[in-house]
Amino acid sequence: MSDIDIISQYREQFVTYLEGRIQLGEPKNLYEPVQYILGLGGKRLRPILTLMTAEVFGGKTKEAMDAALAVEMFHNFSLVHDDIMDDAPLRRGKTTVHEKWDINTGILSGDAMLILSYQFFESYPADMYVELTKLFSKTAIEVCEGQQYDVDFETRDDVTISEYLKMIEYKTSVLVAAAMKMGAIVAKASQKDAEAIYEFGRNLGIAFQLQDDYLDAFGDPKTFGKQVGGDIMENKKTYLYLKSLENASKDDRDGLLHLYSIKPEDSTVKVEAVKTIFKESGAVEETKKAIQDFTQKAFDALSETNLPEKNKTLLQQFGESLMERTV
Repeated sequence: MSDIDIISQYREQFVTYLEGRIQLGEPKNLYEPVQYILGLGGKRLRPILTLMTAEVFGGKTKEAMDAALAVEMFHNFSLVHDDIMDDAPLRRGKTTVHEKWDINTGILSGDAMLILSYQFFESYPADMYVELTKLFSKTAIEVCEGQQYDVDFETRDDVTISEYLKMIEYKTSVLVAAAMKMGAIVAKASQKDAEAIYEFGRNLGIAFQLQDDYLDAFGDPKTFGKQVGGDIMENKKTYLYLKSLENASKDDRDGLLHLYSIKPEDSTVKVEAVKTIFKESGAVEETKKAIQDFTQKAFDALSETNLPEKNKTLLQQFGESLMERTV
């Protein structure tokens, strides 16, 4: 059985469990948006990672289901509130919650989702409950910090590479890392193994987000799944942009700053001009190297665990599939 088939099995098991656990309550205007956002699909990668990690450490997937559900509920809560902050009309190709209902409903239903996330941990024994919720609270506040950094960066012209890496770590990768560590906790893995698997997820999450930056500018629109050049059109200060400012000649740096200060009606010329500076400054090669470095850090952390080799191989293959966008 291929790793893609295994991922599909985890996904099907999780979705079945989710549909059985998420029942529509009263008042309907609070719970309908919750069901709606959870029903929009997505790859369910974070809960899959919880289930997979529990199993590779000798646990049972059914015992990890509530932790996986907490992770998925929290992730979707953050999407509902992010969409309000961004005034986004679409999520996964469908109308966003605040557009389908209204902003107040989006805020309140999102709040309910955050509270529900914590309730799913109540099915675990007391000592495990404490460990899971401590990790979850730490992760939740880091996600909020990452979101605030991202908002702050929009109006700052002095963002550093290290600040950017911290932002994507908090906004994206800590939830991936926590999802995996929760699986290890449920499976009663050693503290050393739980911390190593957290580092695997954290570094893989950073590598994935850096690759997302790269693909946004240079990916194939058929396989990337998003509009190529979107970050450039929105003047987002990505790793490519920051490395270009660091490395480019004065003329190119001034040109890049100018291009990032305008939003022309036809953005095609702007996108191509920015991509040329990205290439000529060496930022493209440095971004590729950073992706490789963080991916290698992830695999090094995985090698530190006491997992059987076949289980390490399974997780490494999953990591490779994730980076190749095939899961």
